Amino acid sequence: MADQRKPPPVTLDATSKGIIEQLQEDGRRPYAAIGKAVGLSEAAVRQRVQRLVESGVVQIVAVTDPLQVGFSRQAMIGIKAEGDLQGLADALADIPEVDYVVVTAGAFDVLVEVVCEDDEHLLQVLNNDIRTLPGVRTTETFVYLKLRKQLYNWGTR
Repeated sequence: MADQRKPPPVTLDATSKGIIEQLQEDGRRPYAAIGKAVGLSEAAVRQRVQRLVESGVVQIVAVTDPLQVGFSRQAMIGIKAEGDLQGLADALADIPEVDYVVVTAGAFDVLVEVVCEDDEHLLQVLNNDIRTLPGVRTTETFVYLKLRKQLYNWGTR
């Protein structure tokens, strides 16, 4: 059997945390401005950011507001399953409307978040894409009524 241990987590120094915090505030902030804030040159910041991205510690992406781009229905779906959870999680991750998949311990075996255009679209995803997957026993859907908080800065605490 192949060794499936994960590499140890990366330890971030205060400077790298500062760079990440600057990028979390504004992902387009110039490296020169970040350098001033953390006490490095523009070139040094560029190198650090490149290393952080290449090592998978950070991703620099545009985060959209689903409501502003035509996706008015979001939901978390709890799935009780049987059999291979990893295979099920992989199949769920392949569904275009799914943006989050986590294998859990507790009342549900897997949780997925879906982003849909409307209730009809959500129903189609549930009935045609999720409930038909091998291993899915039951689902429970938690429709989001109002998003009150969503942050991306937990990674520098």
